[in-house]
Amino acid sequence: MSVSSLGKKMLMEKEDPNQTVVDSFFLEGLMYTAEHPSLFFLLFLLIYGITITGNLLILITVGSDPHLCSPMYHFLGHLSFLDAWLSTVTVPKVMDGLLTLDGKVISFEGYALQLYGFHFLASTECFLYTVMAYDRYLAICRPLYYPAAMNRRMCAGLAGITWSLGAVHSAIHTSLTFHLPYCGPRHIAYFFCDIPPVLKLACADTTINELVMLANIGIVAAGYLILIVVSYSFIVTAVVRIRTAEGRQRAFSTCTSHLTVVLLYYMPPVSIYLQPRSGAAGAGASAVFYTIVTPVLNPFIYTLRNREVKRALRRFLGQGSPESPAGNPPP
Repeated sequence: MSVSSLGKKMLMEKEDPNQTVVDSFFLEGLMYTAEHPSLFFLLFLLIYGITITGNLLILITVGSDPHLCSPMYHFLGHLSFLDAWLSTVTVPKVMDGLLTLDGKVISFEGYALQLYGFHFLASTECFLYTVMAYDRYLAICRPLYYPAAMNRRMCAGLAGITWSLGAVHSAIHTSLTFHLPYCGPRHIAYFFCDIPPVLKLACADTTINELVMLANIGIVAAGYLILIVVSYSFIVTAVVRIRTAEGRQRAFSTCTSHLTVVLLYYMPPVSIYLQPRSGAAGAGASAVFYTIVTPVLNPFIYTLRNREVKRALRRFLGQGSPESPAGNPPP
């Protein structure tokens, strides 16, 4: 059977929940996009292009500019790399589904692969935000201890731990999700491969999956968010005590950038995964924030709010003075 006929059959058939185990799924996509698919395709193409360009530009700038050698920029490089890949895992498939009916069809193995990739990158980014908050806490609240605590070996170790935790986290959820039998229906009211919407199609008890998801995603993510908020409560207290206005402004510029991104990233998934049975099309509106919106906003937030990054970008693009130190304003 051709891919085209498979897509049409999956769209039109009235599926029997007692049929044989499915070998593919049909992603129905985002709500309201079916009315103007070409317009939304161009919109997502623009967003994807900006996301990849912006994050790669920051990644290259941070990696090549000797002025951006502090741990904060080391972690920012990891964040840009994660954002570029997170967008690549989800957005192209969304655009494919807007072009043709066949683009909405995804194989069983393809669904598992995208689900693993998404949760690997998203959970790693979640852990990385916590590490970045800890880095800011040490830099502002314990500046004398900071150079020894955040040396190169410690930075590499923390980055390695975040990637390892992300890989283990994703492997647990992917294996649990796809050990369940799926025997129809095939239609998933969502725009990418995630856990809550596919669990609704399992023809077996999903209680254990939902409990693990609640504990490992909802509670853990909420716990990390609490740690970040507590860190920033100490940071704000320390910043207020800084005597010079310039010092307070510099501290706030880096911290508010990170806190803004954290709130945009954390709140939607926590609300989604704390309600495992809410994998309906309406939940996709919340998921758009951390799958599509946050990756495209991160480069702008970190460059517009951070003078060191802006000066490094100007130097990279040949528009700034290479002698200007990162910590002082240009003459």
